[in-house]
Amino acid sequence: MDCSLEQEKILFLLKKMSNQLSPKFERCTGIGSSRYDLLYQLYTSDEVTQSNLQKAIHIDGAAITRHLKQLEAEGMVSRRRNPEDQRVTFVRLTDEGRNTIISHNEERTGFLRQMLDGFSGEELDVLTDMLERMHHNLKDM
Repeated sequence: MDCSLEQEKILFLLKKMSNQLSPKFERCTGIGSSRYDLLYQLYTSDEVTQSNLQKAIHIDGAAITRHLKQLEAEGMVSRRRNPEDQRVTFVRLTDEGRNTIISHNEERTGFLRQMLDGFSGEELDVLTDMLERMHHNLKDM
C-alpha cells in the first residue's frame, strides 16, 4: 500500500477510536473521561493549583471551574484560596473523592483489559512507544 494511503488510514483509525473512546469508557466505568482525568490528577498529587490542574488535563478555564464546582458540591474535592495570593486556588481530593477514584480502578482495569485483548506485552511496549512519539510530535505542531 502507498505510504500516504497508509498514513491516511492511520489518521482515520485514530479519529474513529477517539470518537469511540470516551463514550465507551463512560459506559464501562460509570464516570466521564474528563471527570476521571480530573480526579486522577488530584489522586496523584496532594494538592494542586486550579490553573496547573487545568493545564494537566487540557481543558479551558470555564470548564475546569464548572467541573470543580460540581465536584465540590458532591463532596469530592475541596478548594481554598492561597492566603498570599487570592487569585490562586488550591484544589485537593476529599476522602470521598479518593474513595471514588479507587472504586473506579476495577472498572478502568476491566475496560483496558477488554480494549487491549490479544496484545502481547511486547506489542503493548511498541504501541506505547509509537503513541508517545505521536503525542510528542503533536505537541510540537
